[in-house]
Amino acid sequence: MHENTKTKDPAGESGLYNRISVLRAERGVSRQQLADALQVNYQTIGFLERGDYSPSLKLAFGLSEFFDLPIEAIFSTRPFQPLSEQVYGKRPRTPHPQPPQRNNHESRTPHPR
Repeated sequence: MHENTKTKDPAGESGLYNRISVLRAERGVSRQQLADALQVNYQTIGFLERGDYSPSLKLAFGLSEFFDLPIEAIFSTRPFQPLSEQVYGKRPRTPHPQPPQRNNHESRTPHPR
C-alpha cells in the first residue's frame, strides 16, 4: 500500500496563515461561541483554523471586529513570527545541546582485580 508522504503546508489549502486558534485560546472562546457570534457553523471555524477554507471578506471583517484586531493581525500570506519575537524582538531560545552520549566501552578505566 502506497502512503502519501507529502507534508501538509501549515497554511493549508487556502494559502493563508492565521492566528484564530491562538486568539480563541487567549480569550477562552470555544469554536461554537465564536461561530455563534459570527453566525456561521462551528465547523467553519475549524476549517478556517486549519487553513482548509479561505474566509469571505465579510467573515474576515467579522473576525477582526470580534477580536478587536486588524485583519492582518489575524491572517497573513506568510508565516507569522512567534509572538515573543514580535513583542520582544528576540528569537525563541533553543534548547541547550545535550552532551554527547558515551559508548559503554569508551573512556572507561578498568576495574582493579
